[in-house]
Amino acid sequence: MTTSSKTKKTIAPRVPMPNQPAGERARNFKEVALGYTKEMAMQEASRCLHCKKPKCVQGCPVQVPIADFIAELVKGDVEKAYAVIKSTNSLPAVCGRVCPQEIQCEGACILNAKGQPIAIGRLERFVADEYMYMDACDLISAKPECPYIDEEKKVACIGSGPSSLTVAGYLASRGCKVTVFEALHEVGGVLVYGIPEFRLPKKDIVAKEVGALKDLQVDFVTNYVGGKTFSIEDLKEQGYKAIFVGVGAGLPRFLNIPGENFCGVFSANEYLTRVNLGRAYQFPDYDTPIIKGRKVTVYGGGNVAMDAARTAQRLGAETVHIVYRRTADAMPARHEEIEHAVEEGIILEVLANPIEFKGDEKGNLTSVTLQKMKMGEPDESGRCRPLPIEGETYELETDLAVIAVGTRPNPILLENEPDLKLNKWGYIETDEETNETSIPDVYAGGDIVTGAATVILAMGAGRKAAREIARRFGIED
Repeated sequence: MTTSSKTKKTIAPRVPMPNQPAGERARNFKEVALGYTKEMAMQEASRCLHCKKPKCVQGCPVQVPIADFIAELVKGDVEKAYAVIKSTNSLPAVCGRVCPQEIQCEGACILNAKGQPIAIGRLERFVADEYMYMDACDLISAKPECPYIDEEKKVACIGSGPSSLTVAGYLASRGCKVTVFEALHEVGGVLVYGIPEFRLPKKDIVAKEVGALKDLQVDFVTNYVGGKTFSIEDLKEQGYKAIFVGVGAGLPRFLNIPGENFCGVFSANEYLTRVNLGRAYQFPDYDTPIIKGRKVTVYGGGNVAMDAARTAQRLGAETVHIVYRRTADAMPARHEEIEHAVEEGIILEVLANPIEFKGDEKGNLTSVTLQKMKMGEPDESGRCRPLPIEGETYELETDLAVIAVGTRPNPILLENEPDLKLNKWGYIETDEETNETSIPDVYAGGDIVTGAATVILAMGAGRKAAREIARRFGIED
């Protein structure tokens, strides 16, 4: 008599990401995460169960065939792995660094039930970095040669953030003539002005992705402001058959409390733009003025707040507090970013709400009055509402305050395009299936449609619009 028994596959622990030591990285702008070696990447890839119906793909806004690229990586074939990723993702080196994989592809991984999910973002970053030296046409289109560009299939992108770059890469690789118009002096949108160098290197990553688009004959026009320098009608008269609006939502929100006009109070938009786009962190090579606070406070609990706090730390602050009115586990920032911030010495000042900034006779910020908070019952959104504890306030010394509590749509283009239908929050309304706006052949995507969101969601919106444009041009079914 024989017996048989089934043995379950033992899942190895996740391969950790090498990082700069916290004490070192807290004072430099070099990238925090150092990336996998090939051996580490193959080891991590070998953990994949290769599900017949991979849920991870459903969690990816641009539908990367994740199991397929990991299967190639298991074999050590980086080139094929890259080709698989590029079939749907125009900016994998960017996405591997800044996407919230833990709530998207990795969040849907079946291994969450058994332990740690596959480190999909880290593997995507490894493949993209390894392949970065390859030919630009391969880099963008995953095809061995650059396509013939049809000058009649003209497409304009307003804004040069991740949604527009996705549209440009998708359509240029299919033979369309794309021009990207950027209001600032450098291409990349939030990738260059919003995300710090230590999370997303500008020269080594963003500039190379943009350079590959240029080699696909995408034209970039900088210092060109939609709604001021030109209008949508102007572009149509110039022969553009389709127009994509990806101008983001860069108008900052403020706290609306007394003292907000003291010198030393910044919006996160201005603060990060000065440091990132203006290269203030490279002084004196770049002579961009920036206040290097001694006692810094940052208001908000998202990724932008983490970026601002960690930037201030690197610029030499003695102390940096992140002030948040809820508890730390309710912060919307990525867990990894919160963890890195705390490791670097950032102080989480939770259950505290600013009610007044105070300053000296010269108008300089000196302190903030904070209201102690407690968590109440869940409101209609399902989140517990923070409530003030009556009579309990305290002072916190600060000479630099950075407000990172969200953004609103920038009105410059919208006010000059009355035919663009907006929703009640002031964002552009689009067709859910095509991302077309109320103006025929004009599409929109990213933060100007959804409000502040993630890079990968903006890319997903750009891809949806690009596919519809390609269909109408007759170059895709």
